[in-house]
Amino acid sequence: MAPDHDIARLIEIMAALRTPGTGCPWDLEQDFASIAPYTIEEAHEVVDAIERGDLLDLRDELGDLLLQVVFHARMAEERGAFVFGDVVEAITRKMIRRHPHVFGERRNWTPEEVKGSWKRIKAEEKAERAAERAAAGAPALPGGLLGEVPGSMPPLARAVKLQEKAGTVGFDWNDPKAVLAKMREEIDEIESALEGGARKEIAGEIGDMLFAVANLARHVKVDPGAALSATNIKFIRRFGYIEAALAEQGRGLADSDLAEMDALWNEAKGKV
Repeated sequence: MAPDHDIARLIEIMAALRTPGTGCPWDLEQDFASIAPYTIEEAHEVVDAIERGDLLDLRDELGDLLLQVVFHARMAEERGAFVFGDVVEAITRKMIRRHPHVFGERRNWTPEEVKGSWKRIKAEEKAERAAERAAAGAPALPGGLLGEVPGSMPPLARAVKLQEKAGTVGFDWNDPKAVLAKMREEIDEIESALEGGARKEIAGEIGDMLFAVANLARHVKVDPGAALSATNIKFIRRFGYIEAALAEQGRGLADSDLAEMDALWNEAKGKV
């Protein structure tokens, strides 16, 4: 079987991999739950390629992510639930419906009109989906304003999404400085928990602090996950400087102490 630009070839390949008797043993033993972590991993690798500005790698990583969609669709087809074409039809219908200013008669909407229309249409879709699930006997989706925020999202991203949802009904700070004051309050509570020594309480207060940090990032339009990723990279770079500096002296990390490493760290801050 030769490679091809046509998505149909990828669908054929996945069908062959999942064919009992002649397919791949590993692919055949997978299910939605076992593949889900790979789906998330591939999405992260797409983001990594974007952050590195590597378009060649991005092409390959997008292919890996597309494979995940095809994989899930194939498993659904085997259960008689839906096929890949149904996935394509669902998203094309949704995009056409949510952009009446592009695919309908009306043109030249303002960004505010687009946002308002988007919210209204999403609300309509949510009601229709609930009715469809009820008619099919499917379990109801989590209710409430925050119920539609997936629990599987990375914690920092989910914190931001929860805060955004709550903010749509006015449950929000009006000033980033107010969030900063909340962070100072959380620091005091962490200090108090540390004095008490109860691990569960300490963990809870640290969680509150991280939630507040995510809130501050949201208010100043910074992606907290991306900010932390950038800091991780910076930490790796500066720690590498420490290792290289010690190696030039014929020494390793075990031959140094915190004071020396801290001095090299401060030196690294001005160089890398």
